[in-house]
Amino acid sequence: MIPALDGKVALVTGATRGIGQAIAVELAAAGATVFAGGRNEAALAAMIAASGQAGRIHPLPFDVTDAAATKAAFMAVQKQGGRLDILVNNAGILKDAPIEMTGADMVAETWSTNLTATLTCCQLAVRLMARPKDGGPGGSIINMASIIGRMGFPFHAAYGASKAGVIGLTLSLAKEVAARGIRVNAIAPGLVDTDMTAGIPPDKREAMLARIGMGRAGQPADIAPLALFLAGDGARYITGQVIGVDGGLVV
Repeated sequence: MIPALDGKVALVTGATRGIGQAIAVELAAAGATVFAGGRNEAALAAMIAASGQAGRIHPLPFDVTDAAATKAAFMAVQKQGGRLDILVNNAGILKDAPIEMTGADMVAETWSTNLTATLTCCQLAVRLMARPKDGGPGGSIINMASIIGRMGFPFHAAYGASKAGVIGLTLSLAKEVAARGIRVNAIAPGLVDTDMTAGIPPDKREAMLARIGMGRAGQPADIAPLALFLAGDGARYITGQVIGVDGGLVV
């Protein structure tokens, strides 16, 4: 049986750990050649060595907030992979503060990483994702949004605004590039156990858990299968969607 993504080339940002790592491994296991993006070259090497997919996952160290470095990274994907079929914009940061303490530097850093970098990567990906001549499925862009961008959460104004922006970007871009055969969708995770959410205070975490219908936090492995589906031909007629993966937190 031919793997679902055999012959496809993917780029996953923020792939050194958590959701990004799980998605990179999932895509590689399905047959894709995966370029794993991240700022820490040593962490990328360690992730790849532990993935069991060392032959299919290739390190691509760069900082998504550095426009020149990001452009160079996409050029490297084109040169080494010959094409780009799948982009997963996963890189992001999470910082919380009361609105009175949400400073300009925090807002700028959050938006630069979560929203501006996502838009930049989308721009570069669209240029590389050629419409298939046979009329088959084209490229797939998958943006990582958040439940906070959909329904809000106290003390997360900057983060929530950035992820709401990702949703707006996803919907607008999906309409713009659909005629080119490029699909654009977003995944909106709920509470997922990652290093990024490890700093949530216990009382806030328990309050969130109490609202989750399935009674538990998600795991990166709960998110990756949806990314695999959206990347593949089974989702060839799906675009402009924001799909929640939250265990029943929003129903």
